Amino acid sequence: MLLLELKDVSKKGPADFELKGISFTQKRLEKVGIAGETGSGKSTVMKLIAGLAQPDAGTLVFENESILGPEDKLVPGHPGVAYLSQNFELQRSLRVEQVLEYSNRLSENEAENLYGICEIDHVLKRRTDELSGGERQRVAICRLLISKPRLLLLDEPYAHLDLVHKNALKEVVRKIGEKLKITITLVSHDPQDTLSWAHKIIVLKNGKIVQIGTPGDVYYRPADEYTAGLFGKYNLITRDRFKIFSSMPAFRIAASDAKRVFIRPEQFRITRKSDTAISGEVEQLRFYGTFSEADVIVSGMKIVIRTNQPNLHEGKTIYVSLMKGAGLPL
Repeated sequence: MLLLELKDVSKKGPADFELKGISFTQKRLEKVGIAGETGSGKSTVMKLIAGLAQPDAGTLVFENESILGPEDKLVPGHPGVAYLSQNFELQRSLRVEQVLEYSNRLSENEAENLYGICEIDHVLKRRTDELSGGERQRVAICRLLISKPRLLLLDEPYAHLDLVHKNALKEVVRKIGEKLKITITLVSHDPQDTLSWAHKIIVLKNGKIVQIGTPGDVYYRPADEYTAGLFGKYNLITRDRFKIFSSMPAFRIAASDAKRVFIRPEQFRITRKSDTAISGEVEQLRFYGTFSEADVIVSGMKIVIRTNQPNLHEGKTIYVSLMKGAGLPL
């Protein structure tokens, strides 16, 4: 069931920035991630959906009703949409339970359930200035959920959190969607936040949508080099280097009538010497725990590969092939 629809939405911002022709839909309980470099328009889109910014053109529809901007409504904001900005604040002079009581519309059992889902039941008696960054985020989200929104907008919720608190908040976000049946839209700079969570990702650049697709689409089949770079490292092989990789069957298919071929590091694999593999020397090795990343020099060209192969070391000669189906003209 369709929950949200944006049609050709535009909004002029400061300086020369302009959000142009933004159109997309979100189904009920569909998890949508919005990605893009700083200044691409991510937060502006979120504020428009929340009814906190006025569009210059286009329409925004939530549950079959138009979202009114602040110029059309005395008190800005839509009652069915909750928005947590990057710069949220909690009153420092209050205990957590006092902050939550001010807007509480829930029964005692509903409130206790919500506090448990948000993992804040152990901090209710603390003052807000005694909380960690992750606890503050969870309290701020819980405060929004008290009003029972149908759509939750999270703008960089994991920014500035250490790994432990980030993982705790990710689990809370998962439970909010699954247990409370609330639809969520999330903005993050970290590709792992959206790739591992979203059903659909919207990529913005300079105020325009450049790609909408599943996490697999935007990661392995990016619309352009900008999108590829947002979601991790990649190899871009130009036509003048095609001959180096011509022994690889998968590469020959990808390179047919292409000017450039795009390959993710994990799509290369270390193999035995063969007619379909190319030799290279490990120039640099980086260990990340569950995998290693190596810069490999093949015929004077550097490629990045990702592998679980043990016993690698800098200076070692290896043979590299390409996984079946890997490689994309870009």
